[in-house]
Amino acid sequence: MAMFKKTVDEDGLYIKSDDDDWPNMEPTPRVETMPPVRFQNVSVIGPTLVIKGELSADEDLVIEGQIEGTIAHHKKHLTVGEQGRVKGDIHAHSVIVLGQLLGDIHSEGMVSLAKGADVKGNITCVRIAVEDGARWKGRIDMQQEKETPKVTAVPKEPAQPGPVRTKKELQSDRAKLN
Repeated sequence: MAMFKKTVDEDGLYIKSDDDDWPNMEPTPRVETMPPVRFQNVSVIGPTLVIKGELSADEDLVIEGQIEGTIAHHKKHLTVGEQGRVKGDIHAHSVIVLGQLLGDIHSEGMVSLAKGADVKGNITCVRIAVEDGARWKGRIDMQQEKETPKVTAVPKEPAQPGPVRTKKELQSDRAKLN
């Protein structure tokens, strides 16, 4: 038996031999086929959730459910997932739409409309990407990227030299300190 002598291929997968005790085991899946890992500080509104009213958050947000009302999400990233339906205006740093949106988008960054997105509303943003297969009805207002104020150092006035002291005066001062 080759119970402890497993052969591994160049991808790190076990190679099954004829004398293995584990004939029905599948090889370890490759990284590309594994589900994506959820990042920290991301909230998900699931497909069965319905929220009516104003929504605000201080973390990245993925909407797979239904939202009716304004979404205030400044400085953060907002994704309307494939199952997501939003009826209201969105204010976010960057927005990705894969689902349905009936309302305006106000973004200080990038707006992406993916294949399958259905947007009816105006878009105000710095950059936009519309994938082939996305539907959008409205107007767009491209803004210039806001420049962060440049901080310049103000030089301090040079230090004024103090009174000139003799070597004896310095030695006298040191002696007093000891």
